[in-house]
Amino acid sequence: MARVVRFHRTGGPEVLALEELETGAPGPNEVLVRQKAIGVDFVDCYQRSGLYPLALPSGLGGEAAGLVEMVGSAVRAFKPGDRVAYGTGSPGAYADLRIVPAERLLALPKEISFEAAAGMMLKGLTAWYLIRKTYPVKPGQTVLWHAAAGGVGLIACQWLKSLGVTVIGTVGSDEKARLAASHGCAHTIVYTREDFPARVRELTGGSGLPVVFDSVGADTFAGSIDCLAPRGYMVSFGNASGPVGPVDPLLLSRKGSLYFTRPTLGNYTSTRSELEEGAAELFAVVRSGAVKIEISSTYPLEEASRAQRDLEARKTTGSIVLIP
Repeated sequence: MARVVRFHRTGGPEVLALEELETGAPGPNEVLVRQKAIGVDFVDCYQRSGLYPLALPSGLGGEAAGLVEMVGSAVRAFKPGDRVAYGTGSPGAYADLRIVPAERLLALPKEISFEAAAGMMLKGLTAWYLIRKTYPVKPGQTVLWHAAAGGVGLIACQWLKSLGVTVIGTVGSDEKARLAASHGCAHTIVYTREDFPARVRELTGGSGLPVVFDSVGADTFAGSIDCLAPRGYMVSFGNASGPVGPVDPLLLSRKGSLYFTRPTLGNYTSTRSELEEGAAELFAVVRSGAVKIEISSTYPLEEASRAQRDLEARKTTGSIVLIP
């Protein structure tokens, strides 16, 4: 039997419940994983609340790491006892045992702990596709990253610095500003008390930026647009403060022929080769020490609702992890 966190109706963190379910044996192309650590992400909250609808009842969670328990008859890439991790695929990671399609699993290098892997797979692959694929950054550029002290933000800021990119990061407090600065941010803006578009213009001598990476959503969208140079890229990849409303295409024209995109990880890792490319680059920057994974808090699996509550209340920084 597996211990699984599920929900039967949408709502706040209180709708999450720990249940026992029979996993069964893996199918021919599947792997049964004994999970050692599980990542908690904002997308989990969006799904639980109904912002991103799921068929109910449903599990939650998109990233975890553990040991292979059993493999299907057609699986050749993995064997029992192998260290594995994943950060893409269908929700359901909040569990101590889980069946995962073999094509979504990745061999976990021995230098990376289960906790670090659980805190970096979805978040790190998100940083990868944003800065390497959606808008391939170049050395010498300056970019704006919102929520720079969050799980994706801390990974991205370090990675960007290693690529020779100057990062301006917005945060919600002085404590988070110090954390972001210690993880690659050249300039931090506490957006709860500072006019971040004005500060960006000051830092760039009025020229604006080639790209803004925004996971905050409603609260920062208009200001982010005002930070861009002509023909700049507005990359919106999250809704921590609520979804962005309708966007008038003429606004993009008036602000300087801007580009606007709303990418998702799934569209950048839909093939095995794309997934392996992203994972190889992510593992390389972590193993080199260029990117260090910040695990700020761990919670028992049965306290998944508290973990999500703390995440939504902005009480956490970096990555938070559930331990089965």
